[in-house]
Amino acid sequence: MLGLLARTMGKASLVKPSALVKPVSVTKIAGRYLAHQEGLPKLPVPPLKQTCERYLAVLEPIISEEELSHTRQLMSEFLRSGGVGERLQKGLERRARKTENWLSDWWLQTAYLEFRMPVVVYSSPGVVLPKQEFHDRQGQIRFAAKLIAGVLDFKTMIDNETLPVEYLGGKPLCMNQYYQVLSSCRIPGPKRDTVVNHALGKRPPTHITVVHNFQFFVLDVYNSDGTPLTVDQIYIQLEKIWNSSLQTNKEPIGILTSQHRNTWGKAYNNLIKDKTNKESVRAIQKSIFTVCLDAPIPRVSDDLYRSRAAVQMLHGGGSRWNSGNRWFDKTLQFIIGEDGTCGLIYEHAPAEGPPIVSLVDHVVEYTKKSEMVRSPMVPLPMPQKLRFNITPEIKKDIEKAKQNMNIMVHDLDVKVIVFTHFGKNFPKSQRMSPDAFIQMALQLAYFRMYQTCCSTYESASLRMFRLGRTDTIRSASIDSLNFVRGMDDPTKQNTEKVALLGKAVQAHRAYTDMAIRGEAIDRHLLGLKMQAIEDLASMPEIFMDTAYAVAMHYNLSTSQVPAKTDCVMCFGPVVPDGYGVCYNPMEEHINFAVSAFNSCEETDAARLAQALQDALVDMRDLLEQTPKAKL
Repeated sequence: MLGLLARTMGKASLVKPSALVKPVSVTKIAGRYLAHQEGLPKLPVPPLKQTCERYLAVLEPIISEEELSHTRQLMSEFLRSGGVGERLQKGLERRARKTENWLSDWWLQTAYLEFRMPVVVYSSPGVVLPKQEFHDRQGQIRFAAKLIAGVLDFKTMIDNETLPVEYLGGKPLCMNQYYQVLSSCRIPGPKRDTVVNHALGKRPPTHITVVHNFQFFVLDVYNSDGTPLTVDQIYIQLEKIWNSSLQTNKEPIGILTSQHRNTWGKAYNNLIKDKTNKESVRAIQKSIFTVCLDAPIPRVSDDLYRSRAAVQMLHGGGSRWNSGNRWFDKTLQFIIGEDGTCGLIYEHAPAEGPPIVSLVDHVVEYTKKSEMVRSPMVPLPMPQKLRFNITPEIKKDIEKAKQNMNIMVHDLDVKVIVFTHFGKNFPKSQRMSPDAFIQMALQLAYFRMYQTCCSTYESASLRMFRLGRTDTIRSASIDSLNFVRGMDDPTKQNTEKVALLGKAVQAHRAYTDMAIRGEAIDRHLLGLKMQAIEDLASMPEIFMDTAYAVAMHYNLSTSQVPAKTDCVMCFGPVVPDGYGVCYNPMEEHINFAVSAFNSCEETDAARLAQALQDALVDMRDLLEQTPKAKL
């Protein structure tokens, strides 16, 4: 199942400018971004034999010996000289020569735009920011004003092409995703969706949308001379919006965007038949981003708060709470609750986590620094309220969307934990990659719960290449299986266990390096499959094989999204009987978000979260109690 599997990892180091950018003083360096992009290498097509051998190796820990020997036979047939594999590989190499990136368009289509499940829970990740302490209603509006100004400050760097280039392992990264997240929106279609990016148009948008009590407003955030409004001016405008949307009985038109994509596609066409509705929808789609001013969420104990905040970001808590206070197709929606619950949700098609988190880091820093300076009182026009004409048919669509949303809300279980025993400092002290260490703890936790190993997805960044998105790091390997089996084996000495852990961590590190170099297997296999479809050829046997289905059924879908801000990203599982695990390793603690579906009896987010903490502590204790041997 390829939908929404493009989560991302990667420790991209961001070279920040020393001061926050002032909009007026920056001169546009013409074509700097384009020149950078053109200097990036193109995504390679890995050698066919190499991918096929590596594929057999990743199957080893997750399928039976019998299934494996069947797949080996299919593979030797596929690799036969002058056979189907060679033909598809040649087609793929031709495509790579002719296009800027042989994968990016196929990936966008198959992983996102053709994926028909709702974007809510099944695709869009959420980010929980540290809770804000608002002492009054003004606190919410004041923070929202600063946040908006912070995003506009970041946008200035995008517009002026002065965004500092990011590096990974000393190599410059593709910056394209930053140019896709603002002024963009997903649009539903009956069979597949599209993404529209208004930033690239002749007249880029100058407004954002603000939604409060299910009512949408257009807020112009630039003066006529092109300078952004000050925090003070934005505050005044938000105050006007708040005061003119106090009724709480409005139809939650935004909840329509949470439906199954085909259902929403039909409802969308029906909705925009009306001219007023069409103009209102267009205004939301064109806006730079959306700000959701949320009602407070149900109060819970401190240890449950983060988990409650996470679901608030992912789906809004249900139709009685804030689920209607969204436009889920919008690429970027910042959520600011009256009670200080803050974060965002983003539509995944245009970008991965790191560019979003980099924007978040900038905005959070900005909100800390920015104080409200009184601006000269130029009277500003009243923000425009967007009108919707609700026909009985649209009303019926809204009711159906409410019911389906509430089913999703009841089905999603999210557990957010702050692991406080150590952070990335400990694995580093052992000369181990923190990411590989955490992934091995996950393998151990899962094995202890299910006595088996499962297909595991961790996203790796392909941004070293032009228009690169992600490939898969397969964390379940023969080395990880040997380690998790050995860890609780009473017949094994600690020194042997340490050696097994060391080997497993090294194997994960090697797979990661291979993936970011464009040498992993998953996108290559997808490419061969897509090439067969494009050639109108019959589907090769290896893609019809049960082993392929098992390999693609990710019971663990995971992602490391490191941030400077003490936040955590969260997303739903990608299979009905699976888990979604996202983590942000800080220096001395680790933020984890674990998700599962209540409708699956076998999975339990709280149990996996606990098993994960136990595994991390056990691995640390093992390393600390064992005399250092030469690994």
